[in-house]
Amino acid sequence: MEKNLAKTYDPKSFEDRIYKEWEESGQFAPDMDPDKKPFTIVMPPPNITGQLHMGHAMDASLQDVLIRFKRMQGYSALWLPGTDHASIATEVKVVEKIKKEEGKTKEELGREEFLKRAWLWKEEYGNRITTQQRKMGTSCDWSRERFTMDAGCNEAVKEHFLRLYNKGLIYKGSRLINWCPVCGSALSDIEVEHEDKQGKYWYFRYPGADGSEGITVATSRPETMFADVAIAVNPDDERYKDMVGKNVLLPLFDREIPVIADPYPDPEKGTGAVKITPTCDPNDFEVGQRHGLPMFDCMDDRARMLPVCGKYEGMDRYECRKAWVADLDAAGYLVKTEDLIIPTGECYRCHNAVEPRISEQWFVKMKPLAEPAIEAVRKGETKFVPERFDKIYYHWMEDIKDWCISRQLWWGHRIPAYYCDECGEMVVAKEMPKVCPKCGKTHFHQDEDVLDTWFSSALWPFSTLGWPENTEDLKKFYPTSVLVTGYDIIFFWVARMIFSSIEEMGKAPFEHVLIHGLVRDSQGRKMSKSLGNGIDPLEVIDQYGADALRFMLLSGIAPGSDIRYQTEKVEAARNFANKLWNASRFVIMNLQDENGEFRPMACEKTAVLRPEDKWIKASIESAAAEITANMENFEFALAAAKIYDLIWGSYCDWYIELAKPRLSGDDEEDKKTVRFVLLSALKDLLKLLHPYMPFITEEIYSYLPKAKNAPRFLMTESWPVPTGADYSAEVALMESSMAVIKAIRNIRAEAEAAPSKKLHAVIIADGADADLANAGASYIKALGGLESLIISADRSVLPEDTKSAAVPGMEIYVPMDELVDYAKEKEKLAKEIAKIESEIARAKGKLANQGFVAKAPEKVIAAEREKLASFEDLLEKDKTRLAAIEAKLAK
Repeated sequence: MEKNLAKTYDPKSFEDRIYKEWEESGQFAPDMDPDKKPFTIVMPPPNITGQLHMGHAMDASLQDVLIRFKRMQGYSALWLPGTDHASIATEVKVVEKIKKEEGKTKEELGREEFLKRAWLWKEEYGNRITTQQRKMGTSCDWSRERFTMDAGCNEAVKEHFLRLYNKGLIYKGSRLINWCPVCGSALSDIEVEHEDKQGKYWYFRYPGADGSEGITVATSRPETMFADVAIAVNPDDERYKDMVGKNVLLPLFDREIPVIADPYPDPEKGTGAVKITPTCDPNDFEVGQRHGLPMFDCMDDRARMLPVCGKYEGMDRYECRKAWVADLDAAGYLVKTEDLIIPTGECYRCHNAVEPRISEQWFVKMKPLAEPAIEAVRKGETKFVPERFDKIYYHWMEDIKDWCISRQLWWGHRIPAYYCDECGEMVVAKEMPKVCPKCGKTHFHQDEDVLDTWFSSALWPFSTLGWPENTEDLKKFYPTSVLVTGYDIIFFWVARMIFSSIEEMGKAPFEHVLIHGLVRDSQGRKMSKSLGNGIDPLEVIDQYGADALRFMLLSGIAPGSDIRYQTEKVEAARNFANKLWNASRFVIMNLQDENGEFRPMACEKTAVLRPEDKWIKASIESAAAEITANMENFEFALAAAKIYDLIWGSYCDWYIELAKPRLSGDDEEDKKTVRFVLLSALKDLLKLLHPYMPFITEEIYSYLPKAKNAPRFLMTESWPVPTGADYSAEVALMESSMAVIKAIRNIRAEAEAAPSKKLHAVIIADGADADLANAGASYIKALGGLESLIISADRSVLPEDTKSAAVPGMEIYVPMDELVDYAKEKEKLAKEIAKIESEIARAKGKLANQGFVAKAPEKVIAAEREKLASFEDLLEKDKTRLAAIEAKLAK
């Protein structure tokens, strides 16, 4: 092994190697010491269809910074990973693969063969995202990795289903549900994405059955008219009082439907009359229930028109709409059309329009489950971070509808309900019954449907720990500590985990829910395929390293808020890593002799500390306390900023510069001390940075000298804790000295004096401030680039011409003669004067031109005169400055 870091920081040369060493040596497994307090995170399981995107990178970084922090604090830290089977998304992928490779549909293949292909697909592609997650440095315990359809999770799903069913909380019934005709499956309410889109309202006249004019009704979905069973009007609407109880005709079909009075129609909206189609709209369904209206479908499960639609049978819904509207228009039933913004519901997977549909499905009765889940958040058993998200949670939970949990798919947890082939008796059981309890026959078939993906992932916090068995992991690590997730799945997943966990475990599943936002592009837009603005984290890692990407994400995040991805910020994070790399290389080089062996150094007991040593130790202790508090409060960006300033500013720019003269000095005992402080400070800084940048910190740590009982890896080192040492006097001295040095550097920069030029300076101060200045004089001279320094309360010592600055209790003066190269300044001014005189001549010539004055607008002439006056004023000032400089040079 090389005895020092490579000259160039190249994350590719060590990131993969280090991760492999961590994983193969079992560093990610929690310490099962019973005396250690547990800290648990369950990873939101990515879909097996997924590939790593910036949202995953953010999620992984937030969870990893927490678990590494808690591991170093001495917790028994478990981050449990896994993947989700993702019913719809995976089935779509497998169906596409079979169609492409075998030219068959899933129905032609059959369920058993299809599921074999699905499991093969999972084996081939399902671990892709977990491999990619490793590139981010995720320190989760892969030995405990779970899959929502593994044997243990499958057992948990069946157990949970049976328990809810036996309590009467799961039932089967015909209700109006959301149906995706493209995916061919039912959807729960929250799987429907609502969006306002440009659309049309068509106004159609339904003629009276008695030959009267009838009623005009507006609709945005004319293709559903075939299933109309009534026209509803508000009982208080005077326009239609005489129509209530009469019949109108469905245009072109002459099917009679009644006009009913119901409070649902709004007299102010449209014509005030509403067509009632119970099988196509949830509000219409409620009206139909109240009035005992008949219900029938006009579309099949693929949104094709049924025989009830006459000649339009077999048409796609949109094809039918076009033909049906044209026919109604030709027959004189279309009154008018309006272009309006219309709310639409789309499938969250395929983004096609959802059709409400009456269907026999399985449901979870939500009210009894929601109430204790609401109470758990109100009592603070689970806290949302930031707190404002609990209002969203309450809003959804308090208005919750029964959850449709059956899906018309093959890939997923098959519903554990069995039907007797002889008498149709239904038995809910974990395994297929041997004998029918009703007729005694022995032949059964299982329910064809599978469960909603979220039904199994709702059990994730406890099923992954071994439930329904009372395992050691379940006893130790449940309830979990923090759930890290995006605000977009509070309804989908978070709420369902809370009520499912309380139902089965009697406790809320996590103490905190840390909500983060989206990673947007540099313009604030959501990353999407259609915009082509997605950023591949793996490409960023390949170019800049995982540490740079992690630090950019974590230093820019605030709980609950979106973050913009900016390449320049990743570059800045990489530059920070490079700064640390070079500083560490310098330290290691100075810890070693010419043979690469570590030189003698002091220890805590033998070190004779100078003020700068005590200052850096105190600075790290103070910052560590603040960083710890920030991280406990999930304020990762604040903590990152403090770590950055501590490493770049305090350690690299100040302490190392103060240490350099001592390292090359003659005092061997002091060299031992400065080596000890350089090393101990660097170790503490690496510890503080490690949760954010695990790879570079681990690589640097591997080159440092260690005590015999020190851990092999930095990731299992102890988090820095305060020693209680009081170094306040030394901190005051160093901070005062650094303020003066910064002021001198600013004076030098403003005067454009070369950094190498030695200056003379005067500090005006008295009392305690003068004492501080005198105590810090050697630092001020060395880092301020001074040849001499006068500290006095007497202003008579000040030179005539100076440039000054002030810091608390002190005024700093530097003679102008020290700052300015008058010969160069004279040459510069002479060139500037020549340029100004040329401009004056040009302006005067223009204003003396009668043609210009006669033809140009007054504004243009006035502007030219202003320019001339400005140049003349500038010339006078420059000539005065030139005269002063010439006088200086003449002395």
